[in-house]
Amino acid sequence: MDTTAHPTVLESLSAWLLVVAFALSLAYELWRATAKAGVSRHDSMRAFVRESWLYVVAAVVIFLLFAGVPFAAWVGLVFSILVILVSIFYYNPKMMVERKPGMIDWFEDLVYTGLAFVVATLLSLEVSGLALT
Repeated sequence: MDTTAHPTVLESLSAWLLVVAFALSLAYELWRATAKAGVSRHDSMRAFVRESWLYVVAAVVIFLLFAGVPFAAWVGLVFSILVILVSIFYYNPKMMVERKPGMIDWFEDLVYTGLAFVVATLLSLEVSGLALT
């Protein structure tokens, strides 16, 4: 009898999508902190380091999903919903406007938020008891 936890297909897909979303976000924020330093108060290495806690939290969520722990889908669902809400109600109306966005900024924002929506959908299916087989 195997007593080790294994992620479901939906948890694994969600974890991989979060890896992609946060890798994109990390690369984008590092680019803003270096190539666009000084454009806004959010574009500096100090701001990058100050906001790096989000990547630590994301790494923990991703680890839980890959590990298949029993509550991982709920943690991932709550996390992805919070990411979506922050993106819609804080990042876009506050930070994005201050950054004087260009094509790269909008691309990153749409892909990042879109991936969070996909993760929230997949994990909603997971906690509802539905499965991909």
